[in-house]
Amino acid sequence: MTHAMLKGSNVPVEAGTVRAVLRWTPGQGVPDVDASALLLGSDGRVRSDEDFVFYNQPRHPSGTVWRLGKKRAGDALTDAVQAELTGVEPAVGRVLLVASADGVPFDRVRDLCVLLYDASGDGEALASFGITPETGAETALICGELYRRGDAWKFRALGEGYSNGLKGLATDFGISVDESEAVEEPRRAPEQTAAHPLPPERPASLPAQPSYGYPQPASTAAYGYPQPDSAPQAPPAPAPRPAYGYPQPSYGYPQPVPPPLDPEFRLPPQGPQFVRR
Repeated sequence: MTHAMLKGSNVPVEAGTVRAVLRWTPGQGVPDVDASALLLGSDGRVRSDEDFVFYNQPRHPSGTVWRLGKKRAGDALTDAVQAELTGVEPAVGRVLLVASADGVPFDRVRDLCVLLYDASGDGEALASFGITPETGAETALICGELYRRGDAWKFRALGEGYSNGLKGLATDFGISVDESEAVEEPRRAPEQTAAHPLPPERPASLPAQPSYGYPQPASTAAYGYPQPDSAPQAPPAPAPRPAYGYPQPSYGYPQPVPPPLDPEFRLPPQGPQFVRR
């Protein structure tokens, strides 16, 4: 027989392993609910961040507390945490059962309740607690707690809320929240300057031109002297023609040296244009 609990009431737990199930009715505008657990020491705080079992750390290192994940149960959705009470370390005095709604207030979650089962069987729930938020603005709730009494365990119905979500609740019990995990504003890429096309590269065979306004380099060759190999070569001068009336040399042979002219030699008259008047 299921024991229906009121806020603040408690019941003994005789099962060695229990399953705490959060159940709610989904619908339009109803947020998703996540189950979590915190293992607290005798001072009411976690011993380290490893004592926080939630969606990013679904199993405690000791292996005695873990999340089971979400399921559909008829028209309802569930998320659950299981605890092997017989194996929980002696330094742990309480195990909090927590519900969070990802920043959405619980006044939009319908029919929220926690059910406690003996995990060794498939029978009906040992206890049930219908949770009603006190203000409606809570975004995280401590639904109940498993706590030690001597060598035995008990379950207490709580329903205590936090308006600053799972982060605020976890911080209140000693969890160190890494601020670097917060979503950062996307960084802007550095502004690009307008691209200007570069002048085409000068072929390697051509000499570079001096910059405008700077002194021109001195010429490497004096006027009339042979130019360096890089300068274009002038065509060779034509060979001197032989004197009129002498035979022409054969092509490709050296030119003969003409004999000196007789100082008394005179050309015959060539026409009226050469006659003195």
